[in-house]
Amino acid sequence: MGHTIGGAERARSATTARSGKGRPRALLRLGALAVLALLGAACSTTPMPPPPIEYLDYRVGPPDELAITILPDPPIAETAIVRPDGMITVQLIGDVQAGGRTTTEIASDIESRISRFKRGAVVTVALASAQSAQITVLGEVRRPASFALTRQIRVSEAIGSVGDVTLFANSDDILVVRSAPSLEVIEVDIDAIRNGDLSTNVQLYGGDIVYVPPSMLARIGYAINMVLFPFQPLLGVATSAAGSFIAN
Repeated sequence: MGHTIGGAERARSATTARSGKGRPRALLRLGALAVLALLGAACSTTPMPPPPIEYLDYRVGPPDELAITILPDPPIAETAIVRPDGMITVQLIGDVQAGGRTTTEIASDIESRISRFKRGAVVTVALASAQSAQITVLGEVRRPASFALTRQIRVSEAIGSVGDVTLFANSDDILVVRSAPSLEVIEVDIDAIRNGDLSTNVQLYGGDIVYVPPSMLARIGYAINMVLFPFQPLLGVATSAAGSFIAN
C-alpha cells in the first residue's frame, strides 16, 4: 500500500514539474503570437492617397517684400516692405493698401493712381519675399516653432520640420486648427500616415496651427507633477528673470 501511494506521489510531482516547465514556453508562444498579430495589423493598413493640393490666391500681408516696376521711361523700380498697418509707400503717389490684396490688385491700384503722372503707365508687382503666411506647430513636438509658408507643404512635413512628435504624444489625434476662410478643426492620424494611409495628410495654409496633444498617460503625469511641484513654473520664471537682470 505504501509503495502504491509513493508511486502516485512521484507521478504527480513529475507531472507538476513538466507543467511548470511548460508554462514559460506557453507564455512565450502567446507573446510571439501577440507580436505577430500586432505586426500584421500594422502592415494591413490599406494605402490611401492624400487629399489633392489646392492652390489659393496669395494675399499679401506684413512683412512681405514686394518688387514694384513702373513703365514707361523713365522706369521706376523699387522694393517695398508691407508695414504692420498693411500699407506700402510708392513714389509719386504715397501710401497704397497692400495687406489683404493680391499682387494683381495692388498693381491695378497703383496703375490707376499713377496715371496722373505717367501716361500709359504699366505697373508690375511681384512678391519678392513671402513672410506673412505663417504656420505654427506646438504641443508634444521636439522643437515647437512658427515658420513662414514658403511652399506648399502637408502636415507630416510640418511635423517633421520640428523634429517629429515626442514619446508623450497622442499621435493619432493631432489637430489642425484653421481660421481662414472659416474656422475649421481637422483631425490628423500621423500613425496611419506612417503606415501608408495618407487620407489625413492635409495641405497646410498660412495661419494654420498644428497641435499635437499629449497622451492620456502624459496628461496624468503632468497633473501629478503639478500637484507634487506646484511652484516649479514660478521658480523657472524667477530664475530666468534673475539671469536676465544679472546679464544686464
